[in-house]
Amino acid sequence: MGKNIVQKIVDAHYEAGDRKSGKEIAVRIDQTLTQDATGTMAYLQFEAMGVPRVKTEVSVSYVDHNTLQEGFENADDHLYLQTVAARHGIRFSRAGNGICHQVHLERFGAPGKTLLGSDSHTPTGGGIGMMAIGAGGLDVAVAMAGGPFYMTYPRVIRVNLTGRLQPWVAAKDVILKLLEILTTKGNVGCIVEYGGDGVETLSVPERATITNMGAELGVTTSIFPSDRVTKTFLKAQGREGAWVKLKADPSAKYDREIGIDLSKLEPMVAMPHSPDNVKRVRDLSGKKVDQVLVGSCTNASYKDITTLARILSGRTVSTNVSFGVAPGSRQVLQMAARESSIATLVGAGARILETACGFCIGAGQAPPSGGVSVRTNNRNFEGRSGTRDAGIFLVSTETAAACALKGEMADPRDVAAEMGIPYPDVKVPGKFQIDDTMILPPAEDGSNVPVRRGPNIGKPPESAPLPETIRGEVALKVGDKITTDHIMPAGARLKYRSNIAKYAEYVFEGVDPTFSKRALENKARGVHNVVVGALSYGQGSSREHAAICPSHLGVRAVITRSFERIHAANLINFGIVPFLFADEADYDRIAQGDRIEIPNVREAIRKGSKVKARNVTQGFDFDVTHSLTGRQIDIILAGGRLAYTKEKGSF
Repeated sequence: MGKNIVQKIVDAHYEAGDRKSGKEIAVRIDQTLTQDATGTMAYLQFEAMGVPRVKTEVSVSYVDHNTLQEGFENADDHLYLQTVAARHGIRFSRAGNGICHQVHLERFGAPGKTLLGSDSHTPTGGGIGMMAIGAGGLDVAVAMAGGPFYMTYPRVIRVNLTGRLQPWVAAKDVILKLLEILTTKGNVGCIVEYGGDGVETLSVPERATITNMGAELGVTTSIFPSDRVTKTFLKAQGREGAWVKLKADPSAKYDREIGIDLSKLEPMVAMPHSPDNVKRVRDLSGKKVDQVLVGSCTNASYKDITTLARILSGRTVSTNVSFGVAPGSRQVLQMAARESSIATLVGAGARILETACGFCIGAGQAPPSGGVSVRTNNRNFEGRSGTRDAGIFLVSTETAAACALKGEMADPRDVAAEMGIPYPDVKVPGKFQIDDTMILPPAEDGSNVPVRRGPNIGKPPESAPLPETIRGEVALKVGDKITTDHIMPAGARLKYRSNIAKYAEYVFEGVDPTFSKRALENKARGVHNVVVGALSYGQGSSREHAAICPSHLGVRAVITRSFERIHAANLINFGIVPFLFADEADYDRIAQGDRIEIPNVREAIRKGSKVKARNVTQGFDFDVTHSLTGRQIDIILAGGRLAYTKEKGSF
């Protein structure tokens, strides 16, 4: 039987496990990336393992999240990241060099390789034919130390692309259409593989937009073939030698197939407050817009910025619109400046923002109260922008330009017809401007490099082994689609990422600002904290602080109707048991404040997947289940993966 692309890469990197859907396997990791919001903890954990130098082919530390450097914390963290990278064999991409996913695609990504990144949008690398997976920082630290990455052997969904995108319809509309089909729920354990004749009509930046936002589907990753288009892109980056051909065999099998005719797609928009709340842009025509922002790791490539400039050339954005543009990398910024795209955008009324994540993570550019913000980034979770009652609408660069010109929601086809704007069919340049001076190589001998540790740099958390019995309180009950932003706020709070005790003060801040104080009081009294959730608990960022900080507050179990992949893995890594309701109706029977007991929990999770629990307050028993592997059970019992690694002497 022929193999699909996913099977070919998995087989080439396989180390252990049962290669059957739903079973756990271990794979070798070729490359890693971190960013500053997750990287400090990842490197503290790496240091704790006592490995002098990374064992991957390439590891890169990027600074792209907290670049504003308000207060000493961010600046100190950046110095720590730079010096720890120099010491341990890691390349360091300085603040200003660009967003990790954009830069990695340009300068390091390679078809057929595995990439593990401590950021949920690491699957951007799938646009170049990598198996690129987002994970918690501890999993990345283990990979840097030479350990394998454990994952569920995936079910593979093939998306057959046919036809060609019509003018003013973009790659962003492809992934929005797929989000409309698959939604953000129910795709855990799957990988999306793209194929069909339509693939060759999409450039690498367009493919990367699609795989980047594939993270919102909840899949492990997404991947495109490596073909002549891939080779052309790598050649333009001066890296043709990294190219290998990679495609599925004609007889390859898939778990599911979905067809999308590119020629029939229209400009789409994701409505607040979820990326799968998708409508046609025309369905919202005339809706007043207060802010338009173009950038992020989804839509900030050379093609995006040049397309935007050509649409706005000789025109001025609406006086009602606050308009900002953030090129995705220094390479894009330099080329846009050289070709006068930046001057064009400034002339049109744009503010040129830093080449960083910025507004996407709520670090600046918060919209007005009750405002409508049209953005090209990938997430529109409630409050993520920094303004809780604002509505964030996700669109393509072409649609964003149309909205900026009109000051209202507008289909770019209609605006082009009204204003006489020719379609800007931007091609990938034959040669990109290459300047890697902002990427610092590590020291050849790092043993003499001192690591700078400011007062905000703490130590990796230490969690206690799982108790014999969980005697706890439902410290919080929440509903569907609780994101890691709900659990651990981003934006200005991210500066505390290296100081767990401080950052833990803000756990669930936007949901219940009393949670942290109440949880600590319970912990002091010897009462275990339990969190109860519903569907798709832990959506969004790979930020492992959403597990570390609750663990610090004494959370020992989370009971939900379903989890998202990365967050469930992070809970396990930090000694919190991810339980599911055996009967989903039991979710409705439990109230916040109820006393919960799970007797003999250590023995129970070893014996089987079903575990008995009791609601002491209301006087009823209920069952919970788990899908932990034997290895994960050992990690939970030890109190987390660092403790497990020290105990076993292996990964």
